Amino acid sequence: MARFGPATKTGTRRSLAGAEHDRRMRLAAKSALKYGPVKLTGRQALAVGQGFIAAIAESGYSVHACAILPEHAHLVVRRHSRGVTQIVGHLKARATQRLIAEELWPDAERPVWGRKCWRVFLNDEEDVRRAIAYVERNPLKEGKPAQKWSFVVSF
Repeated sequence: MARFGPATKTGTRRSLAGAEHDRRMRLAAKSALKYGPVKLTGRQALAVGQGFIAAIAESGYSVHACAILPEHAHLVVRRHSRGVTQIVGHLKARATQRLIAEELWPDAERPVWGRKCWRVFLNDEEDVRRAIAYVERNPLKEGKPAQKWSFVVSF
């Protein structure tokens, strides 16, 4: 068991963000973090997108949906010769490099991204289309405008 309770385990593809939890325990865990949560500004999100463009140009990834939000990003990426962990690392690295190059990240020692990523493997066309729709709706759910990224290609 971790310091702030056991990890939430699930076998579902649905978000558990609305699941009941111990609010005091969650707040205690947040206050123990070395760094507060990252909240990207609009300019920073654009720089992240430019970093993604660099990684895609280097690798040839096919991205079918992308939403870059203040606290997280969602992408639907076609299977590639690189593994998903490598792809995510490449995207994060180029995005971080772009933030630093544009002087939009004040502390190069402070990480922009969490160490891991949440990944879902999509097994059929219906899964892919559902994931694309989810990513496209995500900004709207947060009261933000829809996003159109030049590197997103049709499925």
